[in-house]
Amino acid sequence: MMTMYTAKGRLDANALLKQYSPLVRRLAHQMIAKLPANVELDDLIQVGMIGLSDALTRFDSAHGVQFETFATQRIRGAMLDELRGNDWMSRGDRRQQRSIESAVHKLEQKLGRAPQESEIAAEMGMSLSEYQDLLGKVRGTQLVYLEDMTGDEGDDDYLDRHVADDEANPLAMLQDRRMREALVEAIKNLPEREQYVMSMYYEHDMNLKEIAAVLKVTESRVCQLHSQSIARLRSKLRAW
Repeated sequence: MMTMYTAKGRLDANALLKQYSPLVRRLAHQMIAKLPANVELDDLIQVGMIGLSDALTRFDSAHGVQFETFATQRIRGAMLDELRGNDWMSRGDRRQQRSIESAVHKLEQKLGRAPQESEIAAEMGMSLSEYQDLLGKVRGTQLVYLEDMTGDEGDDDYLDRHVADDEANPLAMLQDRRMREALVEAIKNLPEREQYVMSMYYEHDMNLKEIAAVLKVTESRVCQLHSQSIARLRSKLRAW
């Protein structure tokens, strides 16, 4: 284990930056999965490292908080501030995401099963290639939080609801456990290939390139499958 302090008893900034850089990458990967394709992972990591540096200068062990906990909050905060300062997802993209979910829901009610891509495309008045391009564009929206089911279309607190850490909120944790139970059931009803994608991405922390290699498809195709899975799950959980 790398020491956190110098011989004089001060925090060793260089050692900590090296020790906790994997934490920055892990948080960035978790966050990027909830964001659209125009957000760059490297940008989040760079901003996260600034948050880590800020944590080093502000940390006070006398407050009784572990450094990793404190640093995680600072890193997340830096990333969220960066996202709020940029037009990371247009309202048009959000409307398109909701239109996919609406088409999926209508077809599920009509067909009594998970609709195929071609059927969703036809419902939306698109060719299959146009629909798949749209899936790539709206990549990585978060699944569903209970706020999504209120019918409120306001987007001002979208980042806080979909990306921020809910661990400090006991009610959110309870709601999340209930949501997870519904989510597990919804995933069981996904088409087989999409179940594989969700399992590899979220359970095994595999990246798009690794999943593509397993499925023998392109990374962009994995991205499309992921987006479509999210749309199916959001449709199911909105009705939960």
